Amino acid sequence: MQIDLAPGWRTRFAPAPTGFLHLGHVVNALHVWGHARQYDGRVLLRIEDHDRSRYRPEYEAALLEDLAWLGFEPDGPIERQRENTSRYEQALAQLESRGLVYPCTCSRRDYAADTDAPNVEARYPGTCRNRGIEPATTPARRIILAPGTESFTDLRLGPKVQDPSAQCGDLLARDRLGQWTYQFAVTVDDIAQGIDLVIRGEDLLESTGRQIALARLLGRAQPPRFLHHRLIRHPDGSKLSKSAGDTGVREMRAAGLSPDVVLEHAKAHM
Repeated sequence: MQIDLAPGWRTRFAPAPTGFLHLGHVVNALHVWGHARQYDGRVLLRIEDHDRSRYRPEYEAALLEDLAWLGFEPDGPIERQRENTSRYEQALAQLESRGLVYPCTCSRRDYAADTDAPNVEARYPGTCRNRGIEPATTPARRIILAPGTESFTDLRLGPKVQDPSAQCGDLLARDRLGQWTYQFAVTVDDIAQGIDLVIRGEDLLESTGRQIALARLLGRAQPPRFLHHRLIRHPDGSKLSKSAGDTGVREMRAAGLSPDVVLEHAKAHM
């Protein structure tokens, strides 16, 4: 695999402090740092703590400690999404000034009743788009995504075509609790940090088209490159989960494993 980017290009490792690091995160870190070191890139560390309801300071402290223990050092200061509120507000205001944002009072259960099956994405049908909801009624905001396809070439999986509007409908930027969503925050941050290559697990492949579309609305004509790597999965096909306490780095350290052993174990799953 050849990464044709100018020296000093940027990628990021962006864990969410909603649980302890597990082996799947180590695999992602190996991909991120491995490609950056091999192809003269830089790794930025972003703490994706947009979900305030699940964030715990002890998780952030632990993940920073575990990354250092494993030898993963970022090339610059750490960025935290909780410190980027003004950045997100400015981006939303930019879209709002163009008539692309509207308040939404829907909950997921209002439109996802028929999509409870695993791996089936719920599409928001635009219920609130023309309801004229008073903005003060709710902090939730959606961004209008026009119909149309997005084409990109994944560095591992090859050419892809996605239709974000057909997949997910209008994109939720801020939820009913006033929290910025993953799709919105990560896209705004990737623009602000000048990320050239996004390296992440293949479970996020379907997010790519909508993030490219949103970035274009925000003024980024040339999107970053993308590389979606394989995940470590259970025998039933499910991915590792922090909430399930899967193969935690903390537990491996407590068991006396060295960093090299943990890294070799992760490499065996790449």
